[in-house]
Amino acid sequence: MGKEMTSFSAVTKETVIKILEEIAVLLELSGENPFKSRAYQNAARNLEKLDIDFINLVKEKKLSEVKGIGEAINKKIEELVETGKLAYLESLRSSIPSGHMEMLKIAGLGSKKIHALYEQLGIKTVGELEYACHENRLVELQGFGKKTQDNILAGIEKLKLYSQRRLYAEAATDARALFSMLTDNKDVSRVSLAGSLRRSAETVKDIDIVASSAAAERLAGYFASLPQVAGVSAKGITKVSVTLQTGINADLRIVADQEFPHALLHFTGSKEHNTALRGRAKDRGLKINEYGLWRGEENIVCQSEEEIFSHLNLPYIPPELRENMGEMEAAEKGNLPVLVNEKDIRGIFHVHTNFSDGAHTLESMVGAARKMGMQYIGISDHSQSAYYAGGLKREEIEKQHNIIDELNKNNAPFYIFKGIESDILTDGSLDYTDDILRSFDFVIAAIHSGFNMPEEEMTQRIKKALQNEYTTMLAHPTGRLLLAREPYVVNIAEIIDMAALYGKVLELNANPQRLDLDWRNCIYARKRRVKIAINPDAHSTTGLADISFGIKIARKGWLAAGDCLNCLSLDEMKKYLSSKKNNKSEVLYEH
Repeated sequence: MGKEMTSFSAVTKETVIKILEEIAVLLELSGENPFKSRAYQNAARNLEKLDIDFINLVKEKKLSEVKGIGEAINKKIEELVETGKLAYLESLRSSIPSGHMEMLKIAGLGSKKIHALYEQLGIKTVGELEYACHENRLVELQGFGKKTQDNILAGIEKLKLYSQRRLYAEAATDARALFSMLTDNKDVSRVSLAGSLRRSAETVKDIDIVASSAAAERLAGYFASLPQVAGVSAKGITKVSVTLQTGINADLRIVADQEFPHALLHFTGSKEHNTALRGRAKDRGLKINEYGLWRGEENIVCQSEEEIFSHLNLPYIPPELRENMGEMEAAEKGNLPVLVNEKDIRGIFHVHTNFSDGAHTLESMVGAARKMGMQYIGISDHSQSAYYAGGLKREEIEKQHNIIDELNKNNAPFYIFKGIESDILTDGSLDYTDDILRSFDFVIAAIHSGFNMPEEEMTQRIKKALQNEYTTMLAHPTGRLLLAREPYVVNIAEIIDMAALYGKVLELNANPQRLDLDWRNCIYARKRRVKIAINPDAHSTTGLADISFGIKIARKGWLAAGDCLNCLSLDEMKKYLSSKKNNKSEVLYEH
């Protein structure tokens, strides 16, 4: 560049990676040569695997030494890091109809098809696409047809549904920022998140916050003027409704401090739980609402939610359980579980490295797990059938095992278990021979293809995999991607029953896009005494932290530490996995 770079923007490596990936998509949408798009994809992938300081590389003009970073891409990254902007990206964005990016969210509709629709029918938006489908304009279109048209229409309906909700992780990021700013405000006495976020729902519609204040009007003005706010839809002294820059809506309820616990309980919900609470209060001659707990005209003073529950002859019910799914009956009988929490987790399974499609080395993943305070980690790269993810061949498995042996010597007492994420083939078998499967400490069986099988066939496929003597646990049991892909059709109750019968573990995949096993099914798994492994499915060192999302869902699924595999200590885990290897075919529980 013409001048020496002396100041740098706050652009991070992660930001650059996202922008490179966006450029790749935009190039595909514009109908560019696929090799050009692939160059940006490869550059993003190689940057993700980069372990050394990215900003220093740019400052020292050594980024072009990274594999896949050619002169043209290097110049664009330098411009982006130096200025915080990229003219090439803005040019690409302006050349593509904005609706095309939204159309990419429709299942089964990729860049090439979107470009074809634009070229042949001039379709720029999802609305135009839906109209064209209703007019059967895709039926005779080359590369489409009636089946594709029907699938696109179904995808549009799901997109409409999904667009009303956000992943928990996305909403929580915005909510934490708002909560922090309210906590620091001198006009706030007490503040808490409420609604579905506080109940740890896997997806949420909006952000609910309850605060108590003696200066409601001033607090309302402060909240409405926060930098995160893009627009204000309602503003009073008891409620402020805003839309954030990220597009999600947020409501702040402002109450007097004596009303705070009652408002928090009410606005946490769920509606069904609140209805059951009102019924319980009525049976005891009481009335409960967001303003207080009443006996006739007397407002019974409560300083906390715990006190409110106490007046209803109940112990405190954690927010995650408030779904009217038996929590009040269990509380009354003293049968509420002591829910698992982060300090109970001793180790992490389902971890990928750059041996397959992970971004970081085995050593880096081990170091990150140790920094988290873990006692052990279970490495499980992809198996040979997952060729698209660099699945491991025999010689690569042997190489990895040798490295793990050396790392175990150097990192004691921390321990690395040797594992694999082995694909379940369509016939239910795993994709390695027994002699290879025998070499692992644990095997995670997983479905990554053939999602469209009929329910009975899919159920039998997974049940056969669970009967395999080498299977330790089943990954992401329903294959769902929240707000993106529906679960494959499977009889999950039969799967849980089979896991109970053969003593297999079911994964609660903590990736915020999965959170699979669903919390409702965790409740049934617990009843059947099936162990649950809360796994991050980490493909990078930062991905290990996703386990926190899994813990929230585990709590929502009524799981205690004793229900979760990775709450075992290292010694207990060694004994557990050793016993499984020595008694693989044993049926543990009878129906």
